[in-house]
Amino acid sequence: MDMRFDPNNAVIQLCMNGLKLEDSGKPEEAAALFHQAWREAADDYERFIAAYHLARQQKSVTDKLRLLETSLQCALKVDDDNVKSAYPTLYANIARCYEELRDFDNAKRNYELSSVHKGAPSDQGPFYHGTKADLQVGDFLTAGGKSNYDPELRMNHIYFTANLNGARLAAALAKGEGRERVYIVEPTGEFEDDPNVTDKKFPGNLTRSYRSREPLRIIGEETEWEKLTAKERGEWHKKLAENKGEIIN
Repeated sequence: MDMRFDPNNAVIQLCMNGLKLEDSGKPEEAAALFHQAWREAADDYERFIAAYHLARQQKSVTDKLRLLETSLQCALKVDDDNVKSAYPTLYANIARCYEELRDFDNAKRNYELSSVHKGAPSDQGPFYHGTKADLQVGDFLTAGGKSNYDPELRMNHIYFTANLNGARLAAALAKGEGRERVYIVEPTGEFEDDPNVTDKKFPGNLTRSYRSREPLRIIGEETEWEKLTAKERGEWHKKLAENKGEIIN
């Protein structure tokens, strides 16, 4: 089963809107959206995400543990590399619940399972990079460029994704006057999960966002994708303007 993180998915949108309400100091309204997401979840992928967000809000450790274990069981049923990136987070959160309940045997077992599932990404791609630069097959993309999100920052890594939605967003937000392009790229060295998105809003790295200190080789160009609408572009620029979070470079 190949699960792609889609920001237009109704359940994911409910959870994203719930997170915004939490950030605005409205936990009760956020909880209502997370409960709605759980009710509307139609498959194990959606249930895994909805249960995780419901778990985060629980005051009772027992309730939190129950929902985290539900989230994990749904994630295990999906059996997809995209979702496997969430296993370490889920097992670690479950372990902390057992610790609070003074069940140290189960805590130890879940910490060990969290550790087992950590490691370099196993994603095989295909990988994409969104930009406005006019490049050719065989060219290399390298670290050291200015950040799209903070023009004062020179990036120590080159970023890419296995999610076409992420690449088209990067192309829309990229600096420059050229046309938006999404290149198919191949890492030439080791790469890691992008810490700027991993575990920030959703467990693991569901958007399949990565970075590397080594160059990316351009092996093609993806031409079948829809540009963001003017409204979507405006909403994203507004989000960036409001985002005060530190970029992990």
